[in-house]
Amino acid sequence: MPHREQTSDSGTEPTSAAAAAESTEEPTPDGRRRRRRWGRIVLICLLVLVVLGAGGVVAGGLYLRSVESDIERVDAFGGVPEESRPQPVVTGATNIMILGSDSRDPERTSGSRTDTIIVAHLPKDRSSAQLISIPRDTWVPVPKSKDGNHGGRDAKINAAYAWGGIPLMVQTVESFTGVRVDHVTVIDFAGFKEIIDALGGIDIDSEKTFTSIHEPFHTFKQGVQRMDGETALDYSRQRKQFADGDFARIRHQQQVIRAIIDKASSGGIITNPVKLNDFLKATSNSVSVDNDLSLLDMATQLRGVRGGNMTFLTSPTKGTGQVGSESVVFADKARVKTFYDAVRRDSVSEIVSLGSKK
Repeated sequence: MPHREQTSDSGTEPTSAAAAAESTEEPTPDGRRRRRRWGRIVLICLLVLVVLGAGGVVAGGLYLRSVESDIERVDAFGGVPEESRPQPVVTGATNIMILGSDSRDPERTSGSRTDTIIVAHLPKDRSSAQLISIPRDTWVPVPKSKDGNHGGRDAKINAAYAWGGIPLMVQTVESFTGVRVDHVTVIDFAGFKEIIDALGGIDIDSEKTFTSIHEPFHTFKQGVQRMDGETALDYSRQRKQFADGDFARIRHQQQVIRAIIDKASSGGIITNPVKLNDFLKATSNSVSVDNDLSLLDMATQLRGVRGGNMTFLTSPTKGTGQVGSESVVFADKARVKTFYDAVRRDSVSEIVSLGSKK
């Protein structure tokens, strides 16, 4: 079953050629160099649809059409060989790959890397959603990059973005899971600050009392507490105070995502034009999605999804270890095969029963 997040922290940033690649910048078509630009906010379609609610899709469609026109689009599948991709098993089920980083993380020392990798499975009946986190240090085969200069070997899964951008991440995740990626969203967890502030804060249940390792060294008390955007972002970054390290950070990010969705769906935003405008402005300014993802269509399909019928899981692992000088997470290949087979077959009951709820 998916990892229950009791292993030790992998504890290191990439130290191999992947790390070197991740700190590079990409050339623009006119030859100038720029850092690869990530999007901002996770599952924009879900965040907007919960604002609209069951009765708000028609009215909210005007907002969504405006958002659609402003949203940044990315070529997620360009150069991905169709013949190598998994084929859909169940018509109507959808899988969204969510990639994220935290560009303002005080610990961030390299450029282009994926701190967060999530496969969001949306069942055919659209009655729920399963969000599966893949630890960034998972040791997997990475296909050859389009330029042929990288990949073609085992590496940490987050090296794929540094070596070949989003298309190589699509290839790597599809190869690892056997699940076809239908859409892609890219995020920056630093963008959560504006989203959360637009909601008036969120409630987070901290598992223990601990102090942030980052200035201003906020102390989080055990139990439920209201957090503004800055505080919640700080909370989502913490890992070194926990025995399970990066798995704790995954857990905290999942908490923040759920809290945003819960607050958006229960905060009366659709009836408050000012709140709705602030929320959608913060969200639309923060998002990048693939060329074919329609927010309006997705919102209409998923208007019944709420935090209560979203399940957060972590991809099956055997824990951490070393490969040369690198600290990595080892996938449990047998359980990976069984688990993602349930995802391919859209068997929600198996996905949830094989997994650990978060």
